[in-house]
Amino acid sequence: MTDQAVDTGGAQLSGHAATEGHFLGRTRELKELRADIARAGLDTISGRKAPRARVLLIAGRPGSGRTALAEELVRQVADRYGDGVLRTRLAEPDGTPVPVERAARDLLAALDVPAPAGADEDDLTALLREALARRRVLLLLDDATGAEQVDALLPDAPQCLLVAVSSGPLTGIADVRPCTLGGLDTKSALELLTRYTGSVRITVDPRSAEGLVEACQGEPAALTLAGGWLAARPQAAVADLARQLHAESDEGSPLSRMFGLVHAALPAPAARVLRLLSLAPAGLADPHTASALAGCSVGAARTVLDDLTALGLLRALDSPLPQYEIPGCLHPLLRAAAHVHDRPAELQLARARMLERTVRLLQSCRAITETDSVQAREKLQGMPRAVRFPTPRAAADWLSARRPALLASARLAVADGELDTLARRLMSQLVRAMVAHLGTQAAAPDLYGVHQLVLDVAERRGLPREKAAALLNLADVDARTGRTAEALARYRAALDAGREANDPYAIGRAMESVGGAHLELGDYERAADWFGRALAQRLARDERADAARLYGRIATAHTYAGRYGEAQRAWRACAARHRRNGDVAAHARALSELARVQEYAGRPEDSLRTCEEAVEWAGRAEDTRLQAALRLRLADTLDRLGDPAAARLHRGAAERILEKEPADGVTGPERPDHAVDACEIRSASAEG
Repeated sequence: MTDQAVDTGGAQLSGHAATEGHFLGRTRELKELRADIARAGLDTISGRKAPRARVLLIAGRPGSGRTALAEELVRQVADRYGDGVLRTRLAEPDGTPVPVERAARDLLAALDVPAPAGADEDDLTALLREALARRRVLLLLDDATGAEQVDALLPDAPQCLLVAVSSGPLTGIADVRPCTLGGLDTKSALELLTRYTGSVRITVDPRSAEGLVEACQGEPAALTLAGGWLAARPQAAVADLARQLHAESDEGSPLSRMFGLVHAALPAPAARVLRLLSLAPAGLADPHTASALAGCSVGAARTVLDDLTALGLLRALDSPLPQYEIPGCLHPLLRAAAHVHDRPAELQLARARMLERTVRLLQSCRAITETDSVQAREKLQGMPRAVRFPTPRAAADWLSARRPALLASARLAVADGELDTLARRLMSQLVRAMVAHLGTQAAAPDLYGVHQLVLDVAERRGLPREKAAALLNLADVDARTGRTAEALARYRAALDAGREANDPYAIGRAMESVGGAHLELGDYERAADWFGRALAQRLARDERADAARLYGRIATAHTYAGRYGEAQRAWRACAARHRRNGDVAAHARALSELARVQEYAGRPEDSLRTCEEAVEWAGRAEDTRLQAALRLRLADTLDRLGDPAAARLHRGAAERILEKEPADGVTGPERPDHAVDACEIRSASAEG
């Protein structure tokens, strides 16, 4: 687990005792690591060119300061790597390995290298190696759980350097230079304590201080907790803590014994908050997370988090928002303490409160973007002040800062293999918030991950309706990011799942989407056929608006195929359906498209009459943009028919209409970029 947060022997000191950029001890280890960078490898000695990057391993148990040492090494040699330093973590706070696919995608994002949203591990690692082949970078892989992870990300570029942090060896990777950490030397350990306690208490009783260091076995994390304990008790002597620590059972590590003392000395509410932070997604907490877990106010939670940070139990992150990291080495201790002191029902309730708070924050994050909607404004005002965002920018900043924790919340919501109501709501609101602030294209990789979580649960639990929903949503992301062939395969799979679930909506949506994918691929005959199948289902269910729209999609497929007769019949049916449904604007647009096809078919007089009728209906719909576009089309048609005077009149009318419109208006109807629900497929049909 990551040890930066515990700050010693090379970690940045946390809380009030921190000295920015100051590193303690590890002089010998740093010297050896720097020498290993320049030392000739086995390939060089044998006369072969080094095919891959040099790998340095910093190994040690959690709490040994391994991450801190790696960061100090990186700081000292970073100027040798002109293309910068890349960092990623390969384990969750609880020790669960991070998928290589996710790590590779994060590294590519740091390099500003576009990666296909649906790419698999092999494609992403190949893309990463290709990107690094042209660069000289230093790659820091923290919390590596095995050689397989490191090997998959190892650049085929001898000019690069890879520094891996792990608990043990990386067997299987050639020519790894290991550095195994023990405790700090006594001088450095005492200096660490001094930074928390001041020099007086250490100087007046050096023997007790050295005894404390020995009891902690020089372990940086344990010494940090000891320093925090002493800093919180200015009247206590170092000998007092040394006696208490020696009185503890010999079972467990120095860190676990020191944690037991610190935890026992905390006020009961603060100790409970600390234990519940073991549930914080991705080991990241903010005042809202702590507030929801403990059931207290946000302000009270912020105070407790700051107090815990001062004790070395948390690390405040450099973030635009108050955000804290739980040290990885403390995570198993927090979890064990929670199981001892808190009932399972209490932990389950705390988890539910936290996820529910996340849902409300995501709702607020999305609602602030819908300033034109009266309903959205009213809903936003009805939310508690604590979960409201003052501006869309503030909401976007929160979404960006909390992204790792939000994605981890989604994984946590389905960790038990269920897809309950709370999990569905969380997935849905997360998708909608990301699309609202980032757009589908930019959010596509994260959307893939969320929808894939739903698909995995649905397949594991045998839930065909949820499987159909997840496949449709994944396919929509494929379609919107240019992976049309992949989208088509997913839409067909969604159709099968919808039929298995006997879900008419999923069936109809999948049929239409299959048609849209064929349309995008240029197979217009199949597109028209699938649109026709979807239309038959809509008609059978008397879904009139959808039926009218599908007539238009059939007409579009026929138009692209050059079958203008069939296209005209379909557009007439579309216009008639919209008129019957009372949708004046859609009726006007359908007539506009009919006029366009009539012109393609070489029937300018018919096109002229239809266009004039469309202008009339556009006026009734108060669609001024469409009116202007239609009048310009009328002018072009009249020019071709030899009536320039009438053409000038229509152009003048169009110019007058456009002069009244805002300069940044959008010409013609615009399809909304709707967010597809992650679990309930109730969004508007995708248009290929």
